[in-house]
Amino acid sequence: MIKVNLSSGGSLLQNRFQTPLIIINFKTYSEATGQRAIELAKKAEKVNRETGIYVGVAPQLADIAKVAEAVHIPVFAQHVDPIKPGGFTGHVLMESVKEAGATGTLINHSERQLKLSDIDETIKLTKENGLVSCVCANNPTISKAVAALEPDIVAIEPPELIGTGIPVSKAKPEVITDTVRLVRKVNSNVIILCGAGISREEDVSAALALGMQGVLVASGIVKSKDPYAIIREFAEASKCWVS
Repeated sequence: MIKVNLSSGGSLLQNRFQTPLIIINFKTYSEATGQRAIELAKKAEKVNRETGIYVGVAPQLADIAKVAEAVHIPVFAQHVDPIKPGGFTGHVLMESVKEAGATGTLINHSERQLKLSDIDETIKLTKENGLVSCVCANNPTISKAVAALEPDIVAIEPPELIGTGIPVSKAKPEVITDTVRLVRKVNSNVIILCGAGISREEDVSAALALGMQGVLVASGIVKSKDPYAIIREFAEASKCWVS
């Protein structure tokens, strides 16, 4: 079983995570809400145990505590706000998701975008709280800009391909190669993932072959008829790229 170690010192990703990395975003799909979120997370954990490939999950905020209690794989919040404790009714506090059991958070998903200054502040707050930051970006230039802020992960996701079943590695392979080239100019340590349209084993293989270190996926797994089988396929496709 892989369990994230949150002891201090160094980058969480560099020291305690192995790539390739698969992160499953549950979004607000009914197939991954409440008890079904726990069941899906357990399937991800089962694949983790069987293959040794790191699989993280990003449940809805209301489900973080239940999911984190049920599994020992990384649990990401889907969003946090760049705030500190105080009078921020309706906002999402970093400390609260950490106490609920999250080990990291998504930041700036295309469905929950932030200003660059807020991305910067949120990354700083993750560092202060010992959480992993996964910043989403919609093109190579934005990927470079956020990589300079030193998050743990940058995830490139062209929004026009999200949920289409058309992988970026097939529709726009230059987006992946350009992202790797630009990001590495400013940050040699950040993990780079890709998302949008990832739904098959060959999509994962193609992304890794183009220089990615894993995938951020949602409907391709969450809304599939057999999520366990798809997660297992993704993990098997990732095995030959283990660093």
